[in-house]
Amino acid sequence: MVISESHPLRQLFRSLVERRFYGDAQLRDREVANYVSNLLVEFTDTRNLYKIRNARGKRLEDVGEMLVASNPLFEGRSFDYERAVRKHIGDYTLFLAGLFPEYVASLPRRGLRLDAFIDYVKAGKESYHIVSTFDLFEYAQEAPLFRKLANSFELCVFGLNLVKRDLEELERSYYQGLRRILA
Repeated sequence: MVISESHPLRQLFRSLVERRFYGDAQLRDREVANYVSNLLVEFTDTRNLYKIRNARGKRLEDVGEMLVASNPLFEGRSFDYERAVRKHIGDYTLFLAGLFPEYVASLPRRGLRLDAFIDYVKAGKESYHIVSTFDLFEYAQEAPLFRKLANSFELCVFGLNLVKRDLEELERSYYQGLRRILA
């Protein structure tokens, strides 16, 4: 599913991310803000959120399993695949830690899942750093962006925490408006 540049959802995410990143988070980088707002749009389709599969085709939902899959020595795949999985790990952990911090905080109590032992912020930051080291040929143009994402990962998480609050407030306002109309 492709969401156009003029779609209201894309405009909403861009506006909220820019306001929170440039303001409260003090992260005044248009390239990072655009990347993060586009990530929010991309992950509205859960097929994008869960697109990583292991060598047997199983959908991977745990960051720990994704880390194993990203290792070209374990899965026998290419370095391009390692980069793609590491990029996804950065995106996935940023998205979950930013918009669903309560879920990430509950992972250590969720039993025998590999993710119970993973620090999402560390894994995301490290994954973006690894992606930034792929700085030759077709990846040369993108490498600096991923270096910035790695270096500002915690600020991006903080900014997304604030975006989540804004989205919750918009939802409350919407339902209060509906209640007034229906009453």
